[in-house]
Amino acid sequence: MIPINKPQIDEDERQEILNVLDEGILTSAAYSGGKRVQDFEKLLAEFLHVKHAIAVNSGTAALHASILAAGIRENDEVLIPSFTFVATANSVACTGAKPVFVDIEKDTYCMNPQDLQRKITDKTRAIIPVHLYGHPAKMDEILEFANKKSLMVIEDACQSLGSTYDGKQTGTIGQMGCFSMYASKVLTSGEGGAITTNSDEFAEKLRMIRNHGMVNGYDTRIVGFNMRLPEISAAIAKTQMKKIQSMLDKRATNANKLGQLLSDKIRDKNIVLPHENQRAKYNWYLYTMAFNESRDKVKKFLNEHGIGATVYYDPPVHQTPYYSKFHKGELEITEWASKSVLSLPVHPSVTGNDLDMMASTVEKAIKS
Repeated sequence: MIPINKPQIDEDERQEILNVLDEGILTSAAYSGGKRVQDFEKLLAEFLHVKHAIAVNSGTAALHASILAAGIRENDEVLIPSFTFVATANSVACTGAKPVFVDIEKDTYCMNPQDLQRKITDKTRAIIPVHLYGHPAKMDEILEFANKKSLMVIEDACQSLGSTYDGKQTGTIGQMGCFSMYASKVLTSGEGGAITTNSDEFAEKLRMIRNHGMVNGYDTRIVGFNMRLPEISAAIAKTQMKKIQSMLDKRATNANKLGQLLSDKIRDKNIVLPHENQRAKYNWYLYTMAFNESRDKVKKFLNEHGIGATVYYDPPVHQTPYYSKFHKGELEITEWASKSVLSLPVHPSVTGNDLDMMASTVEKAIKS
C-alpha cells in the first residue's frame, strides 16, 4: 500500500533524539522553552520570514492559544469554514465562543469571501480561514473585509507550511498563523504545532498561554495551559526544518508529474484536478481531486489496488452530530465537496513508478 502520507525520518532525527535522551532534559517549563524548542522556533521564523514563532504541542493547541491571545470570549462569534478538520471548530468552542460556518469555493476548497460577508453579525470578532490541502485561501479579499469590520484574522495553516499567496507564506498574512506538525504533515515532530506572528504583544501572550500563564516560576499572569512542546519533539522538528525545502520540492515534482499523467489520461469534464495559479502556490500536502458521484467507487478501487487514497472530510463539521445542533441551513459547495473529493499521496517517498501506477489505476477506476 502506498500510504497517503509518510514521515520523512532518517538518521539525523534519530541522532538528535538520542542526544536529548543522553542529556536527560526532556522538556522545559521556562518561559522561552527548552534549547531545541528555541532552535526550532528560530529556524521556522527564518523560513517563513516572520518575527516570532512559538512552538506548542499540537496544531489544535496552536489554534486554541491564538484564539485566547486574541481575546475571543464567550458568546463571541468566529467565522470558519465547515470543510476542515474539526480542530478548527473545537478550538473556537473551547473558549465559549460560537463557530459560524462559511461556505467554500469550488476551485480552492477554501473559504468563500462572498459568503463570509453574508455571515457577519454584531457578535463577530474573528475570521479563521483554513488553507485546506495546502491550497491558500483568498487572503487579500478576506483581509480587506476584516480590516473594514475591525476583525481579527487567525490563519489555520496547519496543512499549508510552505504554501504562498501573492509571494507571502501562509500563516504570516493575518495577525497570527497556526501550524501543525502531526505525523502526516509536510514537516513533523510526531505531535506538535506552532504559532507565528509579527506582534510582540501576541508573542508574549502566546508564550505565557502555552505555559500556564507563567513567566517566572509560579507567577501565573493570564489563563494558560500546558501546551509546551517536549524537547524530543522539538529535536525532530528542528532536524526536519533543515530539509524542509527539499521535501517541498519533491512534493511539487510528484504533484506536477501526477497532474500531467492524469491530464493525459482523463477526458471527463466532471473530474476536477488541482491547479495552482500565479497568486497561489501549493505545498502539495495532498493531491486532491473531485470525482462527483463516482468518488466512493474510485476510492474503493484504488484502495483495493494498493493506493492509500483518502477522503478529507466527510461529513463536514456542520454535519457532525455535535455541531449539527448549532448550524441551520445549507452550505452548498461544502456539501458537494464532502461527497466528491479524494486525496492521493504525493509525499517524498512516492516514486516515479508509483505515480505511473496511480495514474493508470485512476484511469481504470473511472472506466470500470
